[in-house]
Amino acid sequence: MIPAAFDYHRAHSVDEAFAHLTKYGSDARVLAGGQSLIPAMRFRLARPGVLVDINPVAELSHITLDGALTIGATARDAAIERAAWIGEPRWSLIHDVSRVVADPVVRQMATIVGSLCHNDPAGDWTTVALASRAEVIVRGAKGPRTVPIDAFLVDSFATAVGDGEMALAVRFPAPDDRSAGSYQKVERKVGDFATAAAAVTLRMKGETVSEVAIALTNVGPTPLKARAAEDALRGKALTDASIALSAGLAMKICQPVADQRGDVEYRTAMAGEMTQRALRVAFSRATR
Repeated sequence: MIPAAFDYHRAHSVDEAFAHLTKYGSDARVLAGGQSLIPAMRFRLARPGVLVDINPVAELSHITLDGALTIGATARDAAIERAAWIGEPRWSLIHDVSRVVADPVVRQMATIVGSLCHNDPAGDWTTVALASRAEVIVRGAKGPRTVPIDAFLVDSFATAVGDGEMALAVRFPAPDDRSAGSYQKVERKVGDFATAAAAVTLRMKGETVSEVAIALTNVGPTPLKARAAEDALRGKALTDASIALSAGLAMKICQPVADQRGDVEYRTAMAGEMTQRALRVAFSRATR
């Protein structure tokens, strides 16, 4: 199929892009990597009247590491994958996900901010952002605002970005030296959406867990924050028993839909298994 008719505007600055979005409101969609939007338009699942192409906006292609990690709206997934600091243990969660989003060809064009704005429940970056307590910088008529990721991800394919607004960047807070993370994903083949996946961030204090975040991919209408599973670990030693207990609690919140990737029981079990794997890997990295 081919997309429905639309107007096209190529912006060369944030102000120019914002002017188009202000003018066209709900008829306008932002085009960055286009790896989700263009296929949706081809199948007429999305029918924007106006596309505002922000690819020429150089000021949005930044990846800065100054305490926090800030990634602009046109920064490509492949640029993260090649970053010099990606091998540092404290950024291990970002390292993990950067290698398993779609496939290498898609990562050359795909953007992290675009993935967050698309908010597909099967998306990898949304889950990692949730586990990382990331924030999204959104520009509206009253200027920029910072939206915590929990508030940003509203529902399946819906976010806190309103008509006439645009997401400028995502910010990941810097983990400390006793922190590490892991993203564990099971997929049918390279480049497929996850059958299930789990993102974990872990901070240790001595032999006990001082802070933990657990989020799950593609087992619910949105990325799922496993809060009871987190609560079961805080202040406790990470043992086989505590890991199994936490994974079991994570499985209880799963709401997968049976599809070609597996039935409900299988996908729920895989979410529990990925949670256990992610906890073990994050622990090994945090204590090395």
